[in-house]
Parts: sequence; C-alpha cells; structure tokens
Amino acid sequence: MDLHITTPFGRRPVTPAQIRAQANADGCPREATVHKWTVFRDIAAARTRLGLNDRALAVLDALLTFHPETALSAGDGPGLVVFPSNTALALRAHGIAEATLRRHLAALVEAGLLIQRDSPNGKRYVRRGQGGAIAQAYGFDLTPLVARAGEMATLAGQVRAEAQALRVARERVTLLRRDCAKLIQALEAEEGAPGAAVALRDRYATAVGALPRVPAPGDLEEVGAALAALAADVGKLLVAYHETSKSSGTPAQSERHNQNSNPDTSVSERAFGVVMKTSGVPRRDEAARTGGGGPRGTYPLGLVLDACPDVADFAREGIRSWRDLADTAEKIRPMLGISPDAWREAREVMGNDAAAVTAAAILQRAEHIKSPGGYLRALVERKRRGEFSLGPVLQALMRAQLQTLPGKPRGRHVATRGF
Repeated sequence: MDLHITTPFGRRPVTPAQIRAQANADGCPREATVHKWTVFRDIAAARTRLGLNDRALAVLDALLTFHPETALSAGDGPGLVVFPSNTALALRAHGIAEATLRRHLAALVEAGLLIQRDSPNGKRYVRRGQGGAIAQAYGFDLTPLVARAGEMATLAGQVRAEAQALRVARERVTLLRRDCAKLIQALEAEEGAPGAAVALRDRYATAVGALPRVPAPGDLEEVGAALAALAADVGKLLVAYHETSKSSGTPAQSERHNQNSNPDTSVSERAFGVVMKTSGVPRRDEAARTGGGGPRGTYPLGLVLDACPDVADFAREGIRSWRDLADTAEKIRPMLGISPDAWREAREVMGNDAAAVTAAAILQRAEHIKSPGGYLRALVERKRRGEFSLGPVLQALMRAQLQTLPGKPRGRHVATRGF
C-alpha cells in the first residue's frame, strides 16, 4: 500500500517531523502491540532528549486517557485516533489554558509522537459504520507511540543509566571529600600540624574549588580522581606517622631511653631520630670534616633525595640539580613558618646547599617539630659552634624511610646518585 501523507488544516504547513512520523507509522507492523503507560513512562524519562517539558507530558497523558484500551495495536487503524475537543482535553490536563494546550500539542507533533489528522473543516470527530465500528476519525493518531516504542525504551534506558552514573559519581566525590577533610584533620592533630599538611589542605581546596555549581559527569570524574589521589597520600603519611610512633615506644620507654643515652646528644639528633654513641672525635672536628666544605662533595644529591623524598613533591619539574633543591627549599620555607631573617642567617652560616638540605630534612620530620623556624635557628647556633653535621641526620632519615615505609617506592625525584 502506497504511503499517503496527510497535511494540516488551514495555513499551517506540513513539516519534516510530520512526514517522518507518518512514514514511521506506515512502516509499523500491523501486529505490533504495546502498553500505552509503559511507553508513556519511557517518554517521560527521555523527555529532555525529545525536547519536551512536563506540561507537554501532562497533555500527552490526558490524550492517552481518551483511548479506552490499555493496549495500543498498530492494526487498529482509525481506532488509534483520539478526537477530544480542546475544552475536554484541557479539563483532563488539569485546566491548562487553551493557548498553552495548542503549543504543547504542536510540540508533541513536532517530536514525532503524534500524527495530527485534520478533517476538511479542522474539527475533531468520528464517523461510525454499521455495528458502531469506527470508519473514519479525525484528531490525534497514536500510532507513532507503537512504531517508536522500542526507540523510546532505548532512550529511557540511556537516560536512566546516565542518571545512575551521575548519582554514583556524586556519592563518590561526597565520600572522598569527607575522607580527605577528616584525614588531613587527623594529620594536623598529631603533635602539631606537620608542614606537609599545609600543602595537602591546599590540594584539597584546589580540587573542591574546581567543582562547578552544577557538575557534569566528567567534572565529577576529574575531581574524584584528584581527591582519591589526595586521600591515598594523606593515608600514607598517617600510616607512616603511626608506624614511627609505634617504633618509638611509649612515653615511659622514651623517658628511660633519654636517661640512659648520651646526655650530650643534640636537639637536632633527637628530632631527626639520630642515636649516637659517645665518640672520641669532638663534634667540632666532625663538622669541619663532613660539613665544612658544603654537602656537594660529601653527599650525593640522590642520597639527599632518598633521605628526604617529601621535598620532591614541591618541585614543579623534579629536582635534577643542587640549584633545583635550593629553589625548592625557598618555596617550602614560608610553608614551614621559617622567617626570611632565619633563612638568610641559615644560608650565611651553613651555606646555600647545606641550608637547603636542612630545610628538606625539617620538612621530612615536620610532624615532630613544633616550631620549624625556631628549630632552624637552634641548628644555626649549633653550626656556629661546630656541633651540627648533616651526615648523621641523613643516615637517620634513610633508616626511617626503610623502617616505616618498607614498601614505598622511592625515586619520585629525577637525579643521579653520583651527581
């Protein structure tokens, strides 16, 4: 049977959407049958994809109530045409204004969900044959709902899957925000806020601040990845701290250890975990032997970075030279609370390289140092007296790395051990 395209009444032109809807309806198998409310629910779920709003759905819902059967069958022909007056249709659509009704009926037709079959005079009515069967009907044909039922189900499935993925992504970001905030808070509460916690909180603020007011799935995925990496980093620091605390023993044990250890052990050695036995070599001589000419000729840069790996996190492009280490130390200096005067004095007394190594070591053990600025001044005074050396400090930090983080991969920096 050849396709016959029906056109609207009056001056209204026929549109491409009306032609496509009639072609789809003509190609629909006669035996196809769908549940009208199932199709309606799918259309409601996919309404944004179809360019419809909730008022258009209310009009479609009212139209479906004028069809007496729940099942819509393509073989019913004129029986799928509903022909209510605008007054009756507006009443079932909860009193919608006639101008609004016309606008939403046109939207349903343009969406390809209805075919408007107008009579010669534009009125909606039906002619019945013998036995009361519908012979000819003018109004809104519901056949496109049968023809496009599979398409509507697919669209609705996609929309529901996207909504579910968005809900999951939102929940993930919410949980990660909670975890990061509380983990950073726990890190700051461990015997004074460590210097690294400041940078971690800045990372948290940056990640959360990148979230728009109405985030898309891609935005949530990006922020979730950043927060997951942050939570992992904070968790590693907390585990490392507790392992260090566990290996240090109870306060009573620490008191007994201090009573039995060398009473001349310096403040710097206690903070960095150095336990040295009494030696016959004076500390002034040791300082002159190991630190007097600067660390470059004594300690490889790779050794320094292995002992103080946290400093590499603050280098924009890695630490490849002593100059990179000095530049990074300048960056972490204000974060640690070291004043410009204390830093200038440290560089004058220790030298640029040794001051940079000392700053990296303070950062590495920041959770054990309540006042990094005052602590650095104390080290500078010991250096003046020849009682401070970087060698034992670096050795103690290396032992701490091996003991507290046995599975932690090193080598985040870019350096050659023999530099």
